[in-house]
Amino acid sequence: MERILVVGVTGAGKSTLARALGSRLGLPCHEMDALHFNGPGWATNDMLVEEVSELAAGPRWIVDSIGHPDVRDLLWERADTVIWLDYRKSVVMPRVLRRSLRRTVTREVLFGGNRESWAGWLSREHPVWWAWSQHGARHREVERRVRDPRFAPLGTLRFTHPDETAAWLASL
Repeated sequence: MERILVVGVTGAGKSTLARALGSRLGLPCHEMDALHFNGPGWATNDMLVEEVSELAAGPRWIVDSIGHPDVRDLLWERADTVIWLDYRKSVVMPRVLRRSLRRTVTREVLFGGNRESWAGWLSREHPVWWAWSQHGARHREVERRVRDPRFAPLGTLRFTHPDETAAWLASL
């Protein structure tokens, strides 16, 4: 495990697991949202493909995402391990609700200096709405990829409950 993708729906705990793994394995950890959003107003990074190409060419890394569509295949082709947090909605929705509520109330600074806002809760792009609406599609996309012959060489670990993930992490 030298080039790891931690995948799953919003709120599954991808970033948290990626940081813990990075710490245990001594691997640099990269947040896809931090790579993608690089300025106020949720501005996107025009250099995303170039930056992720450079990152993916490295010998050791963890990325906490299935990958933005522009770089998805690049990451999957370069990874050696996929860790899939395949949790039910009943697990992820309370997590993403708590996280977004905390971020909104505390005005936590996020990627590119942005913050979640009360008005943002009305947007279909808000993490809560995104997690709810994309849960099934994200599951199907990851499942399709792990069955894709192009990615057969990848070691895939699939966890369906946070307790399984915690036990595996503790065993490292």
